[in-house]
Amino acid sequence: MSFRNALTPVVTRWRTANPYAVDAALAALVLFAVSLQWIFPSEGDERLTWRGWLIGAATAVPLIWRRRAPFATACVVSVATPVQAVYHAPPPDVMYGGMVALYTIAAQGRRWERRLMLVGWLIGVVVTMHHKDGERAYEYAFQLMSVVCAYALGMLARVQRAYTAELEDRAGRLERERAADTARARAEERARIARDMHDILAHAVSLMVVQAEAGPVVVRKDPERAEAAFDTIASTGRDAMAQLRRILGVLKEERPGEAAGRLPQPGVAALPGLVRQVGQSAGLRTELRTRGEPRPLPPDTEVAAYRVVQEALTNTVKHAYASCATVQLDWAEDCLMLTVTDDGRGPSVSGGGHGLIGIRERAAACGGSAETGSGPDGGFRVVVRLPVSVGRPAALG
Repeated sequence: MSFRNALTPVVTRWRTANPYAVDAALAALVLFAVSLQWIFPSEGDERLTWRGWLIGAATAVPLIWRRRAPFATACVVSVATPVQAVYHAPPPDVMYGGMVALYTIAAQGRRWERRLMLVGWLIGVVVTMHHKDGERAYEYAFQLMSVVCAYALGMLARVQRAYTAELEDRAGRLERERAADTARARAEERARIARDMHDILAHAVSLMVVQAEAGPVVVRKDPERAEAAFDTIASTGRDAMAQLRRILGVLKEERPGEAAGRLPQPGVAALPGLVRQVGQSAGLRTELRTRGEPRPLPPDTEVAAYRVVQEALTNTVKHAYASCATVQLDWAEDCLMLTVTDDGRGPSVSGGGHGLIGIRERAAACGGSAETGSGPDGGFRVVVRLPVSVGRPAALG
């Protein structure tokens, strides 16, 4: 274990300890260091007196409150230090209390307090050292450098504390941003699942209702057709249940082997089957036309293309009272144009519900656009533009 690693727990415990206990220990250490100058005086110096000890204590004891009242502590120590120097000539060799007070005011004080103390201590050192006869230049420099170094260390501590606070604040902001992004992603996923469920259920229920309404009419006249209608209802329900299980599967915690049983979401390749199923189930004449060279689509655009056509055909079955519907895919260099038209009642009907809103939302989510309105020959038309990525052709099944 390195020395730095061994020292880290000690520093951590020191920082998290009771501030009064730490500062009291520091004040006691400073008082002991100040007293040593008179307990063991140099030749010609006076021994420690009770007045001298009290003045020395005035430079150390206030340090107990240095973090609670840094400016007041610095003022008391700033007055006591020159008094100590004047009372005991020569002045103290090292201004222990003064350096601690100056460090504290530099680390915690306001700007004007820091500047006032720095200038005051520099002037005080010069005046005090001048009081001592025969003082050498290097001793002047030593005392001035002591003041400057104490102040510089305090400023470094101040900068380090501000830098640490900024890092903590930045980490907190990043954490909040990540939480917001996660919540936003969950909301978007819930909205996508809700749209998918709406499209699946609306499409399946519409086809099942059409077949159920036709069943009693043909059950006596054409039993085979009635049997086919019931088969269509059953197959439509099974297909809807399979798609719902696939969609809701993303909401469950995935278990080993579970993902392998899920089928991919339907895309453009599944459109021929969808158009054929709607035509057979609803008794519509349906047609799928393709122009241009098919191109690969992003996965979300693939699903959006399928759901848009599904929703448009569902609206045709539910609201248009149409006899035919046409789905046309126009592959351009930069987009896929989906056009669904029918010969029904047109846009005057207001029974489309949320279907048309869902079509616009799906197109916008993929960076595309959607338009709805009357067809060129009457009826209703849905035109959706979806962006296409350039790459190898994608075949339709």
